[in-house]
Amino acid sequence: MSTAPQLVVHRDKELMAQAAAARLITRIVDAQSSRGEASVVLTGGRNGNGLLAALAAAPARDAIDWSRLDLWWGDERFLPEGDPDRNVTQAREALLDAVPLDPKRVHAMPASDGPHGSDVEAAAAAYAAELAAAAGPEDHGPVPVFDVLMLGVGPDTHVASLFPELPAVRETERTVVGVHGAPKPPPTRVTLTLPAIRAAREVWLLAAGEDKAEAAAIALSGAGEIQAPAAGAYGRTRTLWLLDAAAASQLPRTLYPPATA
Repeated sequence: MSTAPQLVVHRDKELMAQAAAARLITRIVDAQSSRGEASVVLTGGRNGNGLLAALAAAPARDAIDWSRLDLWWGDERFLPEGDPDRNVTQAREALLDAVPLDPKRVHAMPASDGPHGSDVEAAAAAYAAELAAAAGPEDHGPVPVFDVLMLGVGPDTHVASLFPELPAVRETERTVVGVHGAPKPPPTRVTLTLPAIRAAREVWLLAAGEDKAEAAAIALSGAGEIQAPAAGAYGRTRTLWLLDAAAASQLPRTLYPPATA
């Protein structure tokens, strides 16, 4: 059951990152207040890292009980541990090393020099098993019901490492798969699939910059998810598109209220 997307448009990418960080703090604190813990799926890329940097700079970050937060990733570049192009490496630099997280609750995707070596399918299966182990009976499925799952939207409408027309975006059973031949480097990746993404309570899609305008317009125009993977990313209770004015420039104004920030 898809939820109709809600759109929030900010004047520029800096305001978007700050507002998204504030929104994320609120969601985590609310979840921790009601259940004692929270789970968030992080995204890489410039918008994901911009949000994390804004979160690191936000005074309100101290409202979060970092020791009761589970962090997962939507996708990862299958590169050696510590590689500067890995999403987890960039997330550590932007935020994670600055806050008192429980290391056991930081669920990085396997590296290419990890226990599975260069076998990306084995790495993907291991991450799927880790997700399944974290899912409780109340989750009714093979992954935890994440509080917020964030996705950057690529210029080609890809989200996570689900690229248009490639096999991973067609996956309907497995929650994590290996990706071969990705159209942007590196070609080998690990990604959550659409079924895993749709387990989240809230899915937030981040798009800033003129190079994302066409992708946002396509994904929000009713395109199919095989051709436009972002169109297939939605949450159980909420699907939120967070854009700057440049990324929203090709959208009909009927889709969103005037920018307030």
